[in-house]
Amino acid sequence: MTGADQPVEDASVDLEQTLDLSTHRALVEAAAELEERRGSELPEDSPIALGYHLRPLAWADITRVAALEVQLFGRSAWTMGMLTEELRGQGRWYVAAQPNGEGVPAPLVGYAGLWFDGEHAHLMTIGVDPVVKGHGVGKTMLDALVVRAREIGAESLILEVAVDNDVAIAMYRSRGFAQIGLRKRYYQPEDVDAFTMQLVLDPVVVPPHEDDLLDDVAAPTAASGDSV
Repeated sequence: MTGADQPVEDASVDLEQTLDLSTHRALVEAAAELEERRGSELPEDSPIALGYHLRPLAWADITRVAALEVQLFGRSAWTMGMLTEELRGQGRWYVAAQPNGEGVPAPLVGYAGLWFDGEHAHLMTIGVDPVVKGHGVGKTMLDALVVRAREIGAESLILEVAVDNDVAIAMYRSRGFAQIGLRKRYYQPEDVDAFTMQLVLDPVVVPPHEDDLLDDVAAPTAASGDSV
């Protein structure tokens, strides 16, 4: 596996060669196109109606992720540079939700990732295309992160969620997360407070694969948010 198809957990990828470094204007325009589809009904032959699967997030996905970031999180969205820095970070593991179908792959409809600090796993971000919200994409990705956190021996999975994001909070509670704190003005520049939630895990010990080991941990970056 090489080039644009390389999973983001391989930090050796040369971004200058693999990424289409779109301008901010292009990202805003892409986000606007996504916004036009928001709330539309899903036809029977739509990608999400045909099902979807999870796969490792690849460097080739970063432009699509950046466009979704702009739409989902507005002024607090991760920029292209922030995304690049995050995905290059050690101890990260990211997944993408890819619609099923033959021929040219449809754009991913969700992305999520965690950071492992050697003791706890931290949900760094989770985002779902508004067109497919309510179809279980967010829950599927969250479940995958929980499984991964257990596999690597994390004691718990910790996250922040905006206090006014009732849908996300309900999803996390349905998966066993409990509120353990409040972070004032966590999301900037909107000055939105965040709940800190935690899921205590029973680690599952599995033999590690040589190509799947986490690097030494690095300091976390601020999470862009959550959208489910």
